[in-house]
This record gives sequence, C-alpha cells and structure tokens, in this order.
Amino acid sequence: MGRTALIVIDMINTYDHQDAELLMPSAESVVPVISSLLHRARQRDVPVIYVNDNFGEWRSHHGELLDKALAGPQAHLVEPLRPTDSSLFVVKARHSIFFETPLHYLLHQQDVDRLVLCGQVTEQCVLYSALDAHIRHLDVVIPRDAVAHIHADLADAALRMMERNMSAHVCDSGELWAE
Repeated sequence: MGRTALIVIDMINTYDHQDAELLMPSAESVVPVISSLLHRARQRDVPVIYVNDNFGEWRSHHGELLDKALAGPQAHLVEPLRPTDSSLFVVKARHSIFFETPLHYLLHQQDVDRLVLCGQVTEQCVLYSALDAHIRHLDVVIPRDAVAHIHADLADAALRMMERNMSAHVCDSGELWAE
C-alpha cells in the first residue's frame, strides 16, 4: 500500500482566458477549501503536487507562472494557494495531468497510489485527470467542495461519472485529514 498525494490542478492562474468570468465565482468559493486541504496535508507530510497549465508559454516554468498569476488582477485567488518550498510542481499543456507529463513517474518515485484531486475545472481537467488516474490503477478521491466549475450542471454530471464509472470516492473536504 502506497501513500496519498494532494494534487492541485490549474489553480496558479491569471484568469484572463475564455470562460474566466464563468469560472471565477466557483474558484472563489473553493480557494479557502483548497487552502485548508493544503494546510492539513502539509501538517501530515502528505505530498502536495501542483499540476498546472503552461498557458501556451513554452518558455515558462512554475516560478514564472506563479509570478505572473500573483502580479495579475486575480492574485487573491492564487496567494492563499501559493506553493511552498516542499511542494512539487508539474507543468502540463493539455487537460489531463498525465498527458505527456512526468507525473506518473513522479508518483511512482513517491510511492503514491491514491490521489486527492482538487482545483479546476471539474468538468474538464479534473474529469480527464480522474479518468487517466483510473486507467493507471490509482485510487482517486474528489472533494466536491474543492473543485471549481464553469457550468454547474456539467460539473455535477462529471462528479457522478467519476464516482460511478471510475470508482472515485467523491466526498466533502472535511472528511480528509480531519483535525
């Protein structure tokens, strides 16, 4: 039996993309929840791995992505989720956290076989990442109050699909690393 890792998906974000206006209200509601999950995970030495879009900037690395997001008008959505020195960071270019990234290798190196996926967007990157984790025989947990959406109806359907079709454990964040 391996370990659990907390995966933070696409929360280092400038929110200057199509659909940002639809996403921001949901993102604002999950930021404090994810911040609490980060705190509880770090207290228990649970690996924290940020997997983030590079937004088509192929010269960028995680420090540049963070600096750009913190300098933008939506910095209040990023600051509470700032990676620490012990955080791991994987840059992705597509929806899935696994697609052409070294994440699967990293998880193997960390002896991780259970992922807690939080972040955005439920009906896109979270859904596709859960599917890719499932086909890699990783256990998946989705705290429903720690994933942001663009379209609530699609997010609800995505959560049901992850639970039913991928055997994901969909729960409230309070069930994880309770204090």
